[in-house]
Amino acid sequence: MEVLECRLAIDDLDAFVADLGKIGDRHEVTIQAVDARYVADRPHLERAVELADRAIEHGENVARDRAVEILLYAAGRRQIDRALEMGVGEGENRAAILIDGGASGGDEATAIEDLEELGAFLERTSTLADSDAETLCEFFEITDAERGATDASLSALVRERVALLEVEK
Repeated sequence: MEVLECRLAIDDLDAFVADLGKIGDRHEVTIQAVDARYVADRPHLERAVELADRAIEHGENVARDRAVEILLYAAGRRQIDRALEMGVGEGENRAAILIDGGASGGDEATAIEDLEELGAFLERTSTLADSDAETLCEFFEITDAERGATDASLSALVRERVALLEVEK
């Protein structure tokens, strides 16, 4: 799995998503672009991929598309429309684009090169280094009481939300 941290300027979201799908198909990878504000760190995305793949393997997936299933886990939500809140939108975005070859071992590096050629791509920039605790707590419904009751990091609590999706099915 690779993560392209970047800034995007998306004029047409549907066209952008279609472009991601074409690049993914061409290089046999799954691509999912998310709003970096809602990503705790790289292990958060790695855990989402792991759990989505396990759900697909066991025939327990909600979505037919692997990229959408990964988004469901990353967002910690079973409803696709609610998980889409974590996705990028039209306008300027600080994004984390996940590129994963999965079992097929697709060409992640060349897919990244193609992503950087898209009109919506502005620049590579660190988007995951400085996560906003308040935004993450609000999105993942992590309370002050919950944070006070543990010495676990916020990242660990977010990954717990991702893992809880397995239990809640």
